[in-house]
Amino acid sequence: MTFSSTHRQEVKNALKNEHYDLIVIGGGITGSGIALDASKRGMKVALVEMQDFAAGTSSRSTKLVHGGLRYLKQFEVKMVAEVGKEREIVYENGPHVTTPEWMLLPMHKGGTFGKFSTSIGLKVYDYLAGVKRSERRTMLSVSDTLTKEPLVKKQGLKGGGYYVEYRTDDARLTIEVMKEAIAHGATSINYTKSQRFIYDNKKVVGIEAEDLLTNETYEIRGTKVVNAAGPWVDDVRHKDYSTNNKQLRLTKGVHLVIDQSKFPLRQAVYFDTPDGRMVFAIPRDGKAYVGTTDTIFDKDKAHPYMTSEDRDYIMNAIHFMFPDVNITNDDVESSWAGVRPLIFEKGKDPSEISRKDEIWEAESGLITIAGGKLTGYRKMGETVVDLVAKRLKEEAKRKFPESATKHMPISGGHVGGSKNFPAFVDEKAKEAVRYGLSEEEGRKLATMYGSNVDQLFKLAHAYTGTSGDKEVPASLYAQLLYAIQEEMTVTPVDFFIRRTGALFFDRAWVVKWHEPVIEMMNGLLNWTPEQKEKFTNDLKVELKNAVVPIDQQ
Repeated sequence: MTFSSTHRQEVKNALKNEHYDLIVIGGGITGSGIALDASKRGMKVALVEMQDFAAGTSSRSTKLVHGGLRYLKQFEVKMVAEVGKEREIVYENGPHVTTPEWMLLPMHKGGTFGKFSTSIGLKVYDYLAGVKRSERRTMLSVSDTLTKEPLVKKQGLKGGGYYVEYRTDDARLTIEVMKEAIAHGATSINYTKSQRFIYDNKKVVGIEAEDLLTNETYEIRGTKVVNAAGPWVDDVRHKDYSTNNKQLRLTKGVHLVIDQSKFPLRQAVYFDTPDGRMVFAIPRDGKAYVGTTDTIFDKDKAHPYMTSEDRDYIMNAIHFMFPDVNITNDDVESSWAGVRPLIFEKGKDPSEISRKDEIWEAESGLITIAGGKLTGYRKMGETVVDLVAKRLKEEAKRKFPESATKHMPISGGHVGGSKNFPAFVDEKAKEAVRYGLSEEEGRKLATMYGSNVDQLFKLAHAYTGTSGDKEVPASLYAQLLYAIQEEMTVTPVDFFIRRTGALFFDRAWVVKWHEPVIEMMNGLLNWTPEQKEKFTNDLKVELKNAVVPIDQQ
């Protein structure tokens, strides 16, 4: 099935006319992982997403595939072991969207981690996560710690721990997983809301879906339905007649982005805050991003934004751990806020609530997955689809094989594994010149799109036109056309946040090229005048809210 914005009607026709083994509600990383696992096993899968793919939590995380060192302190040993092992699997299956990142854990007098507890904790972490020898932790002296990152606070410094986490582009990871599911036969669509359930004999047998771009309503029929709606899990469950007494507790996490000319961070650091929490500071593409906060959230789940309180909290944390860094609020180039869908635990502070996932099965047959972490998406998908397969065998006498995603590259990940990826990028960088691109452009595209990069090279080579007063670079044209033709991109916000990450990490590029991009998208997608006005305004709002706290507007 196609995954093109220009072929939405074909996708809708399939959804209306086919009968599916599994319907998935939610197109974040969890829903995408379920769709991939199920389609790989041979199930006929449909997936609907109310917003854009990854528009919720899955594009607004700390952008780390990590095992959760701090969860050891809460004795979440099983979760640390499971998601820790998943880190390398996620990396091997998609080395273009995930990469090892050495993390410095500075130890200060009176801090969260002492020398002994850090040494033991990291050793246990390495053991539980099955970390390979070359990436196992080392303990650093004071001078070694400052060599790694000279900006770290010197007063009270006792040394540091040095261990590996994995940095990822969370939104692109989600998109690549979804594309691989589609390559195995899944049918997916965004901007489509599950409005109500269809029942037969009190069992869920489908959904009534609404295309939020056209207001068209239609039915999608299937044997099993899974609710993987992230922060909207409870909203979906409340449309069913049978619910349990479990509920979500939403918390908000905010990150700030600062240029490295102002905050010359050379090393990823996991550090104490004045109130005893832990946050990350991570260098990426000439920027440093810092977060996250952890506060109870009960406002608009679709539009969480930074407040002045959020910004002040993170700025105070930076000044606390990096006292020589002279930055002010005006140096914040961008920010993002995400909502964590945690399972409510009475009497616990936000940071204490478990990140583990749970699966609930209602009397109606509706299966819900809630909680969980980005890192564990593949395993969550496997567990959910195991249950779906069990029910399909019982109820429909259909048998499906076991999960096959553990050693299965996602879209773009067909590069011969992580060891071969650097050589792959080098080769493609040279090859790009034949298509009229520079080696630098080729390297950037190959690093970002992996084994799909040849399609972008061909699109760039075919580009001959201009857009309005500004002629866009061939590489930008290729990215945009690919995003529309192969990644169901509908709006400028989809492109500038979730397909490229540019609104967070290259604001100047967005400001420079957003007008020609809007004109090209309008021409390619035939927006109505109302849609063009809305989509343009949505981008302006995102640009503003990334810099100006919502309570100061």
